[in-house]
Amino acid sequence: MTPTTESPDPLTSAIAETAMGDPRRYVITGGPSVGKDDVIAEIIKHGIPCMESEAGRAIYRKHRQRLGRHLRAEDRREYAAEVLEAFIAEFEGHKHGIRFYNRGIPDSYGWERFFGLSPTPQLEEANRVYRYDAVFVLDPLDTFEDPDDIVWAKDREIRRVHELVVQGYYDAGYEPVFVPAEAAATRLDFILNNLRIPKPKRER
Repeated sequence: MTPTTESPDPLTSAIAETAMGDPRRYVITGGPSVGKDDVIAEIIKHGIPCMESEAGRAIYRKHRQRLGRHLRAEDRREYAAEVLEAFIAEFEGHKHGIRFYNRGIPDSYGWERFFGLSPTPQLEEANRVYRYDAVFVLDPLDTFEDPDDIVWAKDREIRRVHELVVQGYYDAGYEPVFVPAEAAATRLDFILNNLRIPKPKRER
């Protein structure tokens, strides 16, 4: 009796087929309380190339440790310059195939405006040079994901931060795709369907 072979997973095959092709860069973003960490974890769980960490958080903690306090508006320029450098390094480091990003360069437009700052020439130039293929904005949920988010945006400010981040992408020339507030797996399926990438196989 000839043993049966399991058909290849369409998602795995799609990722492999693009692995040596032109880079395709997709941003996952939104304000605090959007469930981004869960969606990123779901992407990684299914073997889809993705930047796991959010560069801004690690840099924020480093500056906070150095200053001995949370960042204020007057600290933001130095912090923003370092975050921009990290975003550019992430972008330039990807040469082939699909990759999802945990926030993108235009996020800086929204966060700087939240702190009353205008975009720097360096940010404007980076936005012109480094362009993503698609941007997915997660609609807000009801819970904070990270203690630092509470510092950056208290309850009354969550909506404002989210709207500023979204507006930043419009100002940067993007047409974001809005992902409904659902379970992380459902959101990933929505994103992949939008990109015409096969959904992952899941146990029933």
